[in-house]
Amino acid sequence: MNKTIRRVSLFCFLLVISLLVRVTWVQAVDSKALAESPSNRRNIIALYAHPLGDIIVAGKAVTGSKRASNGDLKYQRTYTDGPLYSAVTGYSSQVYGATQLEGIYQSVLDGTDTGLKSVYATLTGQTSKPGDVVTTINPAVQKAAYSGLGSKKGAAVAIDPATGQILAVASTPSYDPSTIAGGSSSDAQAWSALSGSTAQPMLNRALRQAYPPGSAFKLVVAASALENGLYTSVTQKTQSPSPYTAPGTTTPITNENTAAPCQNASIQTALQYSCNTVFAKLAVTLGQDKVRKTAEKFGFNAGNLDIPVRAATSNYPTGMDQPQTALSGIGQFDDTATPLQMAMVASAIAGGGRLASPHMVSKVVDGNGKTVRSYPDGKTTRVVSAATAKQLQQAMVNVVQHGTGTNAQINGVEVGGKTGTAQNGVNNSGTPYAWFVSYAKASNGKQVAVAVVVEQSNAARSEVSGNGLAAPIAKSMMQAALG
Repeated sequence: MNKTIRRVSLFCFLLVISLLVRVTWVQAVDSKALAESPSNRRNIIALYAHPLGDIIVAGKAVTGSKRASNGDLKYQRTYTDGPLYSAVTGYSSQVYGATQLEGIYQSVLDGTDTGLKSVYATLTGQTSKPGDVVTTINPAVQKAAYSGLGSKKGAAVAIDPATGQILAVASTPSYDPSTIAGGSSSDAQAWSALSGSTAQPMLNRALRQAYPPGSAFKLVVAASALENGLYTSVTQKTQSPSPYTAPGTTTPITNENTAAPCQNASIQTALQYSCNTVFAKLAVTLGQDKVRKTAEKFGFNAGNLDIPVRAATSNYPTGMDQPQTALSGIGQFDDTATPLQMAMVASAIAGGGRLASPHMVSKVVDGNGKTVRSYPDGKTTRVVSAATAKQLQQAMVNVVQHGTGTNAQINGVEVGGKTGTAQNGVNNSGTPYAWFVSYAKASNGKQVAVAVVVEQSNAARSEVSGNGLAAPIAKSMMQAALG
């Protein structure tokens, strides 16, 4: 054979071998990665080839599907009362993917979840009828939260202390997921406007935004003082000068109300008047480690809180000096908390010191309504003793009856609460955050725990307060839950 021909033949043989190796590699090794790649258009076509399953609130679907008006995708997602429930559902978009419950349960909603398949469908690889996700959301409580927040920037969460069921998750400003569900130019324009807005309407402030908790955090410090035996009763006088100067500093910590009886005040009186001096001193006396241990029992510093949406971490800091520890005792310095976290604090206190695991999905069902997966209520952990919880309830009721939380009173109902006005910005240059953390118990046994934060409103700076802005929202949510 001619030498040149032999070389060409060898080269062609090597090319064939390389091609076979590459094909084998793609089929055996890369196939899964290629199939799951976001750039694989076939996945999107398959996902929207049929109507998706739904997210259910109180027996009614708050999502839907409709025929797409153009393109190669047959269906697109629709939402009923989209802005009201966006903090619960998230969005499912042909272009921008899926978030929150839409993303977490996408395989259920599109019918590919293995739990939905019969043995025959599993063996043949057939897609099952899409399933539904049943939430714990109470529409009346959700509407009370959303309408109460209105044009304000803020968030609210409500929990049933007995079961851990999340009854409301509201965040404002909100958005309508339907406007970004398709692939048209109008959807792209809506996405650009939403993602570029300084108001961040797609940010879930209830679960994903951690704020300085301000005086609402005093509940945690009070719990730590009782649990660690620093004081045995909320009515026992403390050793608390007013003003109070923390060790290592010459700058005194003062009280908002200079006429309040904060000097040597009991924990109950200090909560009633929201005495900074008492709780700053308590934090220093206890030490940051004891306060942190109590805070972490309530859920602070937990980086894996899934309800099932992953919540942002609420932070109680480490490595503080005594002046910083004093500020942390009044919910400042580097303390941060999500509205979910502060609702958990109220829930544990209302629940007799036990925290029921918070969750907003009760079960997943198949296309015929049969339960595929359930998430039982009532899994609890001990946070503080029953005696401590009872005393904190007493002190919180006193706040609502005689203190800074009077706007939350409900006739014939036990309501306990704590206000908070948290500093915002360097040297408190921003508008303060207004908090209200509360619980309510009716004579018929119904109960609810609520946290509301108002990040920004039209109120003058001097009028920003937890009682003025957040307590009325919490009241309407509690009334809806107990009604």
